[in-house]
Formats: sequence, C-alpha cells, structure tokens
Amino acid sequence: MTPQRPNVEYPKRLNPDWIVGFIDGEGCFHIGINKNSEVKFGYQVLPELTVVQHNRDINLLYLLRTTMGCGVVRRNHEERYCWRVRDLKNLAEIIVPFFEKHPLKSKKNVEFQKFARVVRLMTQGKHLTEEGFNEISKIASEMNRRCIRIKIESTP
Repeated sequence: MTPQRPNVEYPKRLNPDWIVGFIDGEGCFHIGINKNSEVKFGYQVLPELTVVQHNRDINLLYLLRTTMGCGVVRRNHEERYCWRVRDLKNLAEIIVPFFEKHPLKSKKNVEFQKFARVVRLMTQGKHLTEEGFNEISKIASEMNRRCIRIKIESTP
C-alpha cells in the first residue's frame, strides 16, 4: 500500500539545478546484466536510474517523475520507495540529454558518462551483437556497483 502523501507544499516542477544536486547525492546510474534464456546470448542488459527515499519523502519521488516526465515510483524495501527509470527510450531521449545539458558536479558524473555510453550503444542495437554486448559488459563491470563481467564468445 502506497503511503499517504504528506500535506506539504511543493513546487509543481523541480529546478534543474536542484535535480542535479539531488541525483548527485541520492541517485544511482546502474547497468544490470541478468541471466535470461529468452534473449540473445542468454543475458539481458538493464540500464536504470534509481533514487531511493524513505516514505516520508515520497512526494519528492513523485515530483521527480512529474518534472522529468518518465519513470515509476514503487516500493523499494519496507518503508523505502524509489523513482526508477528503465525504459530505454526514456533513458535515451530524456535522462541522458538532461544530464548532458545539466552535468552532475560530483564524481557520479563519471558513472553517468559510462551509463550514457551504454544507453547509446543499446539504442544502436549494439547489445544484440557479440562485440557490442562484450563492450557493454566491460563498461558495466567498471561502474560503481561493479557487476561481474560476462564475455560472450562465438563457438567455431
């Protein structure tokens, strides 16, 4: 059950500088690579931007969703909720251009640059080629959550 939104006055839209600071502190750019026997190579590439907050600040997550025009707000764990953007089109057309126009100020910008590279590769369909998948896997293995690098090799 979604908690009641507190009766707190928020602006109708968030300022881009506020969003940059908030994502710098609370956001996570992540490339997941999960086993999935129904996709090419048996692995699925899942880029996502996630922000987790205690339910007392759920309005901020809804405001992020409204301001950015994409993503979902869902329960994350117990009393924590997240705003999450996974849709490749939204990542490529909204999230990446936003953070290129309004750069992150912390070292998280390094993670964003890797994330943006993966999103671009995926929009070009490179994740469906052996070479592109391996490049994406290498980038993901070098990001902040350091996933295990998976390498696909064709059998002769």
